[in-house]
Amino acid sequence: MAFDINMIKSFYENLPGKVQAARNLLGRPLTLTEKILYSHLHAESPLQSFTRGKDYVFFAPDRVAMQDATAQMALLQFMMAGKPSVAVPSTVHCDHLIQAELGAEKDLATANDVNSEVYDFLSSVSNKYGIGFWKPGAGIIHQIVLENYAFPGGMMIGTDSHTPNAGGLGMVAIGVGGADAVDVMADMPWELKMPKVIGVKLTGKMSGWTSSKDVILKVAGILTVKGGTGAIVEYFGPGAQSLSCTGKGTICNMGAEIGATTSTFGYDESMSRYLRATERADVADLADQVAEHLTGDAECYANPEKYFDRVVEIDLSTLEPHINGPYTPDLAWPISKFAEAVKENDYPEKLEVGLIGSCTNSSYEDLTRAASLAEQAKEKNLKVKSEFTVTPGSEQIRYTVERDGILDSFEDIGGVVLANACGPCIGQWARHTDDPKKKNSIITSFNRNFSKRNDGNPQTHAFVASPEIVTAMVMGGSLTFNPLTDSLTNEDGESVKLDPPTGIELPPNGFDVEDAGFQAPSENGQDINVVVNPESNRLQLLTPFKVITQDQVEGMRILLKAKGKCTTDHISMAGPWLKYRGHLENISNNCFIGAINYYNEEANNVINYVENKYMPVPDSARTYRDAGIGTIVFGEENYGEGSSREHAAMEPRFLGVKAVVVKSFARIHETNLKKQGMLALTFENPADYDKVRQDDTVDIVDFSEMTPGKPLTIRLSHSDGSVDEFKVLHTYNQAQIDWVRAGSALNKIREAQA
Repeated sequence: MAFDINMIKSFYENLPGKVQAARNLLGRPLTLTEKILYSHLHAESPLQSFTRGKDYVFFAPDRVAMQDATAQMALLQFMMAGKPSVAVPSTVHCDHLIQAELGAEKDLATANDVNSEVYDFLSSVSNKYGIGFWKPGAGIIHQIVLENYAFPGGMMIGTDSHTPNAGGLGMVAIGVGGADAVDVMADMPWELKMPKVIGVKLTGKMSGWTSSKDVILKVAGILTVKGGTGAIVEYFGPGAQSLSCTGKGTICNMGAEIGATTSTFGYDESMSRYLRATERADVADLADQVAEHLTGDAECYANPEKYFDRVVEIDLSTLEPHINGPYTPDLAWPISKFAEAVKENDYPEKLEVGLIGSCTNSSYEDLTRAASLAEQAKEKNLKVKSEFTVTPGSEQIRYTVERDGILDSFEDIGGVVLANACGPCIGQWARHTDDPKKKNSIITSFNRNFSKRNDGNPQTHAFVASPEIVTAMVMGGSLTFNPLTDSLTNEDGESVKLDPPTGIELPPNGFDVEDAGFQAPSENGQDINVVVNPESNRLQLLTPFKVITQDQVEGMRILLKAKGKCTTDHISMAGPWLKYRGHLENISNNCFIGAINYYNEEANNVINYVENKYMPVPDSARTYRDAGIGTIVFGEENYGEGSSREHAAMEPRFLGVKAVVVKSFARIHETNLKKQGMLALTFENPADYDKVRQDDTVDIVDFSEMTPGKPLTIRLSHSDGSVDEFKVLHTYNQAQIDWVRAGSALNKIREAQA
């Protein structure tokens, strides 16, 4: 039986009436996205016609999921909210803090030792406040959610940008910052601007080397890393129904790479099969009874241009396998063009490492397709020419594929099986290399490939592909190898060619596991004490942020004018810094250290006008803060792209930054800045970015008069005595302005409890 079955049952009982009420109000057919959103309206947003891309709406999500790196700060904030327990089903998943180095067993043992303080904290907080706790080694948050919690038509939020993975089971699942999770866990309405809806119509059917991963790699090339911003992507059409449930999950997972709020698919037979295979026949039976309400209305799919804000069509029958990268997930290459691109762009041809698995691609189907190539390698006497690693997504997947001999297939050709955790995908990788600065190439089945993301080396060219393409590429050992057309020379000197991979959607003998790694919370947590050692360098209780006032946004100094791409990895790196995710003061030492300073094109080297010398960014920020001088940050397009980490907002706030002014924001990061009581502003005229000089002092002259929809004015006082003024825009509604006036959204919640 599924977790929280009574909640799911109640939702399905009320769904038909809510959908019909919304359809009657709007007077037209509904997309699946609209059905889910309108059926999850909070009482503070009564049913009405909301304008996409304009109106802010309060929602009531069904559940919350948190991974261990972000859960620390989320739960530290929840502890400040004054609530006795969480208001909706919530879970914590220990997947980010396990470093990949030697293999699953040794790496997990090391993690349990090194991170024991953090795991004990998360376990005790979960126990106290009624939160389900998934222990280290249980698996990656998104795979665990898909296997246990996701249900068609539901709505959830998660403190990880790849929460949309649950769209593979027909949910609207949205990645958020920890402060958003606190809202929902504290029984507050959760706010989101009503998203636009992008329709992706899939026709035809895949065959041969093409997989679901290639759909999202293709879509990323079409929409780019910000093409989905402010929108939910809804996949439909006969091609969509031909995909497996976990294949749909892969597509939705990596939808984060196009900036989409989330992605989803309508309920179909593949979802029903997956629910039943994961021992949730009760959910499948309930969904079957209301199936017509768990997909878009037929009229929307017949005439998509009338009901979607944008429509993209992809024929799966002609879709090629893709390899995307380097340095950005939207640089899409059909495999037939990739070898040429490698040579033309001088990418390192030698393939150093291939890595498969992760939250994006570690399903039974993924691993069996890749294993079919490993079996061919043995049969055809081929050896892998690159290092090769395999990351299972959950203990259930790992146990099942080990039982079925699939792990043996990888290990027989030299593959190393890593722990059921994020590992190299998020920089938790003690990579085996004799030169950590060497120019090199790797290929992964992960979702993200920003500079330095996997191994900290800016010279690592990381490419993203399907698990089967990655597995084939390690046999070639070169980026110019095309497994669809090229032959390889085996150990006997014979020329052999790989056959297309074959896979199995679901295990014929069912899923199995001895210990899934779940810890249910105490039925009465009132007597549980959560202790944080004040001497700890891993955990630190929070102090409420102070209110930003008009005088604090006058005479500000420029902490940083960021040049080019500035993702959350640039603002708050992961990798070795993950260990400080529960200690705001310590992790603030990584603030902006990866961002490029416009004025000298260097990272982590900015002029400070108190000390009159160049300093690391965090040191400069502290110097200004301690001198009582506010600071401001300027940036370019899609600022804050990438992971949902709220640390990228909390660290600047902690270090005294009052405002961030950019050409455009990534959605999650803009929201995170708002939640922390900061000013997230955009240039009315992007060319005004060029007016900002290194030694300016900056005023926001009318901050005290901030109201919804009204631009603010920035004054730059240059050192030569001249002055520039320009308008900046904001998207704050009155509730969000109230967060700023209270110092943060959390301060506002706590005020309501007083």
